Amino acid sequence: GDWDFWSDWKDRRLWVTVLPIMAITFPAAVQAVLWWRYRIAFGATLSVLGLIFGEWVNRYFNFWGWTYFPINFVFPSQLIPGAIVLDVILLVSGSMQLTAVVGGLGFGLLFYPGNWPMMAPLHLPVEYNGMMMTLADLSGYHYVRTGMPEYIRMVEKGTLRTFGKDVAP
Repeated sequence: GDWDFWSDWKDRRLWVTVLPIMAITFPAAVQAVLWWRYRIAFGATLSVLGLIFGEWVNRYFNFWGWTYFPINFVFPSQLIPGAIVLDVILLVSGSMQLTAVVGGLGFGLLFYPGNWPMMAPLHLPVEYNGMMMTLADLSGYHYVRTGMPEYIRMVEKGTLRTFGKDVAP
């Protein structure tokens, strides 16, 4: 969804909870089919590599090619470490149930640390016109999207946003 498109939304709390839950469905289905029919244990990694390739093509041609959004503002999430763990657990255990429980947990827990090298520079605090915000939020102010709900920008403007926690009332 939208949490994966924009880097100023990727530092929110819903990105790290909603996206791994939604992103595991297709790799798990491909992994289950390839394991059940052929005993091939790299279905999740294969499907995630295809998904990441498709997302990079989408981000480059649609976001950069048509609207000139910077690539570091619209990069896709990194799902490969979680998919590798999912496949390794299936390969070692041979059990689809154990893979669903332990591998799914590993996929979700590795999502944020796997994306941290790309997200860390965007979490730096900056001051802009007397307001304190992250670098990702500053990018969001300069590259305004037409579908952006205005109430989100009004609530999270300035120092109402705390670093590492919720929006302060």
